[in-house]
Amino acid sequence: MNHNATAPADTATLRRDLAAAYRLAALFGWDDTLYTHFSVRLPGAAPRFLINPFGLLFEEIRASDLIVVDMHGAVVEGEADYNVAGFTIHSAVHMAREDAHCVIHTHTLAGMAVAAQDAGLLQLNQISTEFHQAVGYHPYEGIALDLDERQRIQASLGGHDALILRHHGLLSVGPSIADAFYVMYYLNRACEIQLSASSSQLAYSEIPAALSQHAHGQFAGTHWQRQLLWQAWLRKLDRLDPGYRD
Repeated sequence: MNHNATAPADTATLRRDLAAAYRLAALFGWDDTLYTHFSVRLPGAAPRFLINPFGLLFEEIRASDLIVVDMHGAVVEGEADYNVAGFTIHSAVHMAREDAHCVIHTHTLAGMAVAAQDAGLLQLNQISTEFHQAVGYHPYEGIALDLDERQRIQASLGGHDALILRHHGLLSVGPSIADAFYVMYYLNRACEIQLSASSSQLAYSEIPAALSQHAHGQFAGTHWQRQLLWQAWLRKLDRLDPGYRD
């Protein structure tokens, strides 16, 4: 059995799952009022992606609220507008990475704190080892309104699934919403651990590089579990907040 194979999702499923990602992010405390954004590329020859309409809280977003934007910035489906900085960041990744169907960007407290630390993400815990030499860094250029920044975002991300935007926040990508959400969940958790450790009066130490590399390789065999976790999260959301499906 190929645990890594997943059937392509149809548009209705992508809408449902992206709306679920927004609601789960609100539930986990990742939201930043009206700001930050998640997107997913739609199937079809013309490159387009779903993204949140500007003006809705994450806890309000429904599948039917999501708008469709093309790579030129035109809204091709939906009545609302989008966050311009969100378009810059998300179109950059969708244009450069065929495998990055979903892109998630957050401004969590822990993520922004680590993004402000010169050393970046440290190897402090087993969760951190999943990102050993597997996270990119993008220097701060101000609010992402300049489309020229897209090329530099693409270069900073490279082939990674995780990106720390210096003095800004976190970004994750994946071949599915489940994958990108998993990466963001554990990238943020690694940042939470680091923030907690660095704020403590107690000494802490990093995992040796060779051991981090070993653990990182072990994580590679568990990618199929991301779909199981996503389905568990959907069940949780259906119990607590099923309105995302509308």
